[in-house]
Amino acid sequence: MLDLQRLRALHAVSVHGTVGAAAAALGYTPSAVSQQIAKLERETRTVLLEREGRGVRLTAEARQLVCTAGQLLAIVERAETELEQRRGVPAGWLTIAAFASAARGLLPGVLADLAARHPALDTRLTEIDPHLSVDLVAKGAVDLAVAHDWDIAPLPAPAGVEQAVIGDDLCDLLVPEGHPLAGRTAVRRAELGGERWICQPPGRVCHDWLVRTLRAAGHEPEIVHQAEENPTLVALVAAGLGVALIPRLGRGPLPAGVVEVPLDPMPVRRLYALWRAGAAGRPAIAETVRALREHWPGAAAHTSR
Repeated sequence: MLDLQRLRALHAVSVHGTVGAAAAALGYTPSAVSQQIAKLERETRTVLLEREGRGVRLTAEARQLVCTAGQLLAIVERAETELEQRRGVPAGWLTIAAFASAARGLLPGVLADLAARHPALDTRLTEIDPHLSVDLVAKGAVDLAVAHDWDIAPLPAPAGVEQAVIGDDLCDLLVPEGHPLAGRTAVRRAELGGERWICQPPGRVCHDWLVRTLRAAGHEPEIVHQAEENPTLVALVAAGLGVALIPRLGRGPLPAGVVEVPLDPMPVRRLYALWRAGAAGRPAIAETVRALREHWPGAAAHTSR
């Protein structure tokens, strides 16, 4: 008989792409995941993973097994949901994926709240970009994702995934002290041409939003510096190396040498919680959404003032 945990390990490698990423998502070591798959290969008398460069590739037999594993894991999820509903108490594992500023500015309080109220609930957080986290929910790799979209780029929810609004995060223009815009009470988007921009790399939601917004205003942005984390972007602005559009969530107090200027209209990104429709009845999902909403006003407060 096939072992469910070994099937789960193979499914995780398929979803996350590497043994290391699968191990991180499951809370195991890479060697433990490799051992689970090696045992599954012996049980099935089938080669499931093949070396490809520094990574691995699933064989055709493995891809077929992953499809079956996904169906079995969905059945297990329904059974676990029904049991949790009958108990009426959040319990078991709840895996959460959140983008960086939400993981830093919102989730610590939420996770502490859940741990204090529901000791039988074991939450596990992973920091993942919104583009990836929503797909991981749909594939059953995580239970709940905290993701965001922008006013000009709505977030699509895949079939079978439900969502709830957490709140709206405002975004400000940050400029070096002494910049010509530093003393303004508001700046319109049409005035942003000719600036040297600091932003996240291509493929990130914030980068795509900046490019689309400035092009819509008739400007081609000159992006001179790119970094993953907002604190790094702020530090580059403080050094006088350019300007940036930074959301408030998780930003923290601004350092000396950085001035915040409101845009008119002010950019807004909306945060969502997303989960699979099959798990919608879990008390753990409802409680996590509650905690996210209750902790939102304090997290979104303008901490730089």
